[in-house]
Amino acid sequence: MEPMILHEYAPSGNCYKIRLTAALLGLPLDRRHYDIMHGETRTPAFLDHINPNGRIPVLQIGDRLLPESNAACWYLASGTPLILQDRFEQADMLRWMFFEQYNHEPNIATLRFWKAFIGEEQLTSSQTAQIAGKRLAGEAALTLMDDHLAQRRYFSGEAISLADICLYAYTHVADEAGFDLSRWPAVQRWIAAIAATPGYVALDA
Repeated sequence: MEPMILHEYAPSGNCYKIRLTAALLGLPLDRRHYDIMHGETRTPAFLDHINPNGRIPVLQIGDRLLPESNAACWYLASGTPLILQDRFEQADMLRWMFFEQYNHEPNIATLRFWKAFIGEEQLTSSQTAQIAGKRLAGEAALTLMDDHLAQRRYFSGEAISLADICLYAYTHVADEAGFDLSRWPAVQRWIAAIAATPGYVALDA
């Protein structure tokens, strides 16, 4: 495999997904840090040479660049057990990865960023007006996850997959967004199972 560089902001769950996937597979990644709080992904150099969308993470493979966290995880995991091989289970795994991006991350991750990184007192009136709705949507996502996990260990199939990695990244730090995870015991058990996986690395590693 070609040398790989992860262009990232380390506290980001989306960046962590990629690091965790690589760690579980024993794949080396060089890391390049950008401080999004100081606009380092909005500079002409970043926009021209890394990602014209001005976002991280970006996985660089040789001289090729792959934005979007779940796509980067898929690239790393291709041909490994982290991508389920049964046709239905693979599609179900993708279903949960889409759920993470459309129902989970926009609510839980956004509230974490606003609360833990920006500070609620610094939010715009528009952002403040969205808090209650995002909290309800985040609670609904966690409840759906908890119901699904009540009778199973992982989200799809019988072993850890990209569905688990992608959902774990922001779920295990949902308390930083103001969610009390004790309300969702099956989610808590699942979080402990992921953290006990051989090769696991923590967000702040």
